Amino acid sequence: MLSASPSKIQRRKYSHAELANVVALHERFRTGKPGGVRAMLAFADLSGMALAGANLTEADCTGASFRGAMMSDCVLDRAQLFACDFREADLEGASLMRADLRGASMRGANLTRANLIQADLREGSLTQKDKGGNLHALKLGHVGATELTDAKLEAANLSEANMDGMSASHADFTDAVLRDCKFARATLQKAKFQGANLAGADFTGANCTGANLAGSVLSGVKFGSAVLDGVDMTDAVTDAPAGKPLSEVGMAPEELLRLHALWADTGGAQGQVADLSGVDCRGLPSLRGKVLVGLRAERATLVGLDLSGCQLQGARLAGADLRDCKFAGADLRGVNLAGAKLTRADLRDCDFTPLMPIPGRSFPSNLAGTIFRAADLRGAKFGNTPMPQADLRDVLIDDTQIMSIDFADVTLDARLKKKITPAS
Repeated sequence: MLSASPSKIQRRKYSHAELANVVALHERFRTGKPGGVRAMLAFADLSGMALAGANLTEADCTGASFRGAMMSDCVLDRAQLFACDFREADLEGASLMRADLRGASMRGANLTRANLIQADLREGSLTQKDKGGNLHALKLGHVGATELTDAKLEAANLSEANMDGMSASHADFTDAVLRDCKFARATLQKAKFQGANLAGADFTGANCTGANLAGSVLSGVKFGSAVLDGVDMTDAVTDAPAGKPLSEVGMAPEELLRLHALWADTGGAQGQVADLSGVDCRGLPSLRGKVLVGLRAERATLVGLDLSGCQLQGARLAGADLRDCKFAGADLRGVNLAGAKLTRADLRDCDFTPLMPIPGRSFPSNLAGTIFRAADLRGAKFGNTPMPQADLRDVLIDDTQIMSIDFADVTLDARLKKKITPAS
């Protein structure tokens, strides 16, 4: 039997020195050094504390208050965060992989670029037994149901997270990764999902009234019994063809790629250039490591394809939808990506420098208006290639690359602006 009258818990307030000691001892515990002690911060009052960059992997913070805490880039992987209070906390770039966040309140929290892969955000509440065996709810000063109301989760990764029954009204998931996420019976009124990858997500029975899913990826999504009144799905990519289907190209995809490789290998003497302009290419066979020099795929849809290690020198990809694509190690010298969407793309170690087929001839890459939002650009080479009006918000980039990139007329987030602006 659950008592209607909740029991109140008094949280313990920590000083900055005490908290620093707990974090230091936990680091020794986590790395197997002598004297280490696992962080036991259950029902601690850590509101407003500075924890930026701290590593509390697998710490027990059950019922703790982090309200208004500064926790950017904090690591809380697999931590016990049951019924924690994260209201208005700054968790930008934090990692909470597989964390237990049942019953937590994250109302108004900043989770931009946070990693919540496989996190558990289902409903939950704390109880305790009295001497008679009756259960009593524990009062912690915030609503017991898990909530992300008004939270900011732009470019966050919530792949395979479980949010069944939770509340995220007015939450901002713009450009977030929500693949195979569970939203069954969740309250998502007026939530923003513009440009988000929701492939395989389950919205069964969810209240999505007024939600904005414009431009999102909705392939394989389940909306059974969901309330979709006023939902905006303009330009969303679904299971329906996004452009001309592959069947209308004129030949089997395998033959098309074979002839293109022959054309590239013979310098145009044999074979033919593959022209996939305006085609929905999501049904193509594996492109990993393929020779795609000079490929024509303007305004094509290639969402989620693996082009790692491909030779794409001089490829024409202007206006193409390349969100969530893997390009790691690809040769993109002289590529035309004007206006292309590369949101969340893996572009590690790619080469965007000018293509020089013969001495004295140079063909620079065209990156005008390219959307790199939340892409991984670590190790990529640009060689001062201009990218006017490109969008580089929330990208991952090495500090050593900063000096080699032309940031003129580029949209940046505050984090990158701080890095490229010399201290006065």
